[in-house]
Amino acid sequence: MTVAGASLLDRLAGIEEKGLAAIGEASDPAALESARVEYLGRNGQLARVMSSIGTVEASARRDVGQRANAVKTSLRDALERRAQQLTAAARASSDRIDLTLPARGRWVGGVHPVTRVIDEICDIFAELGFTRVLGPEIESTWYNFTALNIPLDHPAADMMDTFYLDEGVVLRTHTSPVQARVMEAYPPPVRVVVPGLAYRRDSFDPSHAPAFEQIEGLAVDEGVDFVEFRAAIEHFVRHFFGSGTRSRFRPSFYPFTEPSAEVDVTCSVCSGSGCSTCKRTGWITIMGSGMVDPAVFEAVGYDAERYTGYAFGMGPARIAMVRHGIPDMRLLYEGEMSFLRQFI
Repeated sequence: MTVAGASLLDRLAGIEEKGLAAIGEASDPAALESARVEYLGRNGQLARVMSSIGTVEASARRDVGQRANAVKTSLRDALERRAQQLTAAARASSDRIDLTLPARGRWVGGVHPVTRVIDEICDIFAELGFTRVLGPEIESTWYNFTALNIPLDHPAADMMDTFYLDEGVVLRTHTSPVQARVMEAYPPPVRVVVPGLAYRRDSFDPSHAPAFEQIEGLAVDEGVDFVEFRAAIEHFVRHFFGSGTRSRFRPSFYPFTEPSAEVDVTCSVCSGSGCSTCKRTGWITIMGSGMVDPAVFEAVGYDAERYTGYAFGMGPARIAMVRHGIPDMRLLYEGEMSFLRQFI
């Protein structure tokens, strides 16, 4: 065989070796097609060798031609096998995925709107020196009623309003008992906010719940007067509801404060013009409050002649309803994710 024929046979052997390797390594149809074009295409490596067969001497031309056809068959068979393998792999992969189902979105957690309101309120009063404290939800009637100047024959202590667990033991009806516990444990000055659950025999309706969050506040020191009290509440209203929100104090009665007042703010739905949410008054009540009654100081051992203070209580759920224009309290507690997701 001539040198030219031997050279072409060597080139054919190299094309077969490299072509089979490229075909076997193809990981997808695009890579496989690239290998086909490189080695079997019209201008591929095999086509260039075959175009040179005519320059080989006649005695070697037959051997080179047969070898070229054998390489071509070998590469085509390898391409067909690899294509079948890739198709089978793709089919097996698609069989593991149900393409008829939509993708499942990831659950994204968030802070409940009532919890967010509680944290905001505590943070605002922290600016005025108030400390956040907690207390037990199961209370004695002494802390829940008597220490707060509420006699046990008061309607609030009636079985129809209070959950009695045993004689003298109740589920607390407000968070005010913690105020009495704090005053027993610490001398003045005292400034605390007390968030937590309270329980009453109320029906579950658009504005009431048998278990609800409440926040109490208490400030006691020498020289605390109604002016300071009003300024603290105004500070809270401006920072929580916005500088454009107006507030007013209305005389009221609570056994543990004297004088007492209900605090109203302009309705966030109608901006004070009157709507169904505020019962056409333009105002929404957000808390009860007042100066601490001297009888409460006497019950916990404070000198009522030396110290004065103020207290307030509010429902974070009701305040969340005012802020977001929610018409029904039950929406906050039913666990309906399509509703709660709006506040994330």
